[in-house]
Amino acid sequence: MDNIEWKTRVDLAAAFRLADLYGWSDMLATHLSARIPGPDDHFLINPMGVLFEEIIASDLIKLDVDGNILSDTSRSINPAGYTIHSAIHIGREDAGCVMHTHTSAGLGVATQKDGLLPLTQMALAVIANTGYHDYEGPAFDLRERDRLIADLKDFNILILRNHGLLTVGKTVSEAFMWMYRAERACRFQLSFQQAGAEAQQIPGPVQQISIERSKKAISSSGHRPIGEFEWPALLRKLNRQNPGFDH
Repeated sequence: MDNIEWKTRVDLAAAFRLADLYGWSDMLATHLSARIPGPDDHFLINPMGVLFEEIIASDLIKLDVDGNILSDTSRSINPAGYTIHSAIHIGREDAGCVMHTHTSAGLGVATQKDGLLPLTQMALAVIANTGYHDYEGPAFDLRERDRLIADLKDFNILILRNHGLLTVGKTVSEAFMWMYRAERACRFQLSFQQAGAEAQQIPGPVQQISIERSKKAISSSGHRPIGEFEWPALLRKLNRQNPGFDH
């Protein structure tokens, strides 16, 4: 194992533990994956039977895009995880990391006919980068992969209707921050809806201004490139609260 693969493993293991820390885990369900940089189409995914909060870098299972397990392990993987994640890694060359969650906020919005609404600054920060994929049942049918890719397009967020959220990033840190932003936007929408009050609508021109400013801020030339400043801070937080992921 070279240093590049090990760093990818450490970052992905950290993402699992951070996902649990932020309340996004779902017992043994849901999955995160990361492409191993290099000429081979190999990616890492979580094994069955290990909680997000206890995953370590050496636990992660290496797969090829045909689903062959390349790690020396007695553990198996979730077949739905393979279907979803192989689809993205095959169809999006820039997909260094893919995260998929089943959270209360994510499902709360994914189950709404109109999906994520342009009601808050937080929603406008992600809404132009969000696609939708209709529910087709548990993802065991490999034929769904083409439809997942077609719906994802070049977005970084995919709302899986009646199912949950999915995010994509060039790096683990990018995918994690897209998930944080999507999850937060969904949570704030539900918070408002539970109040039962009339919405203060954001005018269309202001929506567009907000979207463009948000795009600029998190771009490589902005003041806060997505994941660049957050990830080191998150790793410090994780080392204080749940260390040991880098084993």
